[in-house]
Amino acid sequence: MNEQSFFTATDDAPTDGDTETRRSADSSERAYNTIRKLLVEFKLKPEERINEVQLAKTFGVSRTPIREALNRLASEGFVSLTPNRGFFVRSLSTEGLIDLYELRSIIECAAFRLMCERAEDDQIERLRLYWSAIVDGYREQPADTILAEDEGFHLLIAELSGNPELINQLAAINARIRFIRRIQIEHRSHDLSQVASHSAIVDAAIARDAEGGMRLLRQHIELTVSATQQALKDALLKVYSPPVADTKRARRRAV
Repeated sequence: MNEQSFFTATDDAPTDGDTETRRSADSSERAYNTIRKLLVEFKLKPEERINEVQLAKTFGVSRTPIREALNRLASEGFVSLTPNRGFFVRSLSTEGLIDLYELRSIIECAAFRLMCERAEDDQIERLRLYWSAIVDGYREQPADTILAEDEGFHLLIAELSGNPELINQLAAINARIRFIRRIQIEHRSHDLSQVASHSAIVDAAIARDAEGGMRLLRQHIELTVSATQQALKDALLKVYSPPVADTKRARRRAV
């Protein structure tokens, strides 16, 4: 693993206070982006303990930006932090996945109903404007952008429900499934036709059709669950299957 080019040898050089602060923030941001890329490309294996010292040495920086990046990734659900043991790559297990998506469905449907009952017309317009601003280029966006925009859409519905606890609960669920959803978005099972379901959900909100919108949300989330399960199975094969070259060598030795 060689990501040296992402950093400069002067990251820790003494400078004036403002410049040093900017340099530190820049190093942390680059560390975050690089480690996140390693995670989603499975360069770091699921459940593997992350060696902060080795990462700092490889990237040519101090441990501070590495630790800041890992804390940020932990808050986003890409890694986990175990007290007195350190950071670990998230598991790719499907265990508990159905339960989380079921809870997500319950929360989002409740939020949609409350939004239809409580939101003012100008608040519903916020949802329409949010989606209309991104719908045209939604399919062509990078996976990280699609994920962020999709989360923003569903969190806005929770916000318009007028119940802050629904926002908090949905945000917590998003953090726990974000790593898995990120994998699914780049997988062949990702159904780009789901763009249409977002548009239909907006139409139901404008019509104050609580039952119709809740039905659309349930269908939308159920499709995501099925696609995610397939993406995880393929990801596990990719991670744990021996490389083709190793398999060929093993066959030659067996002959």
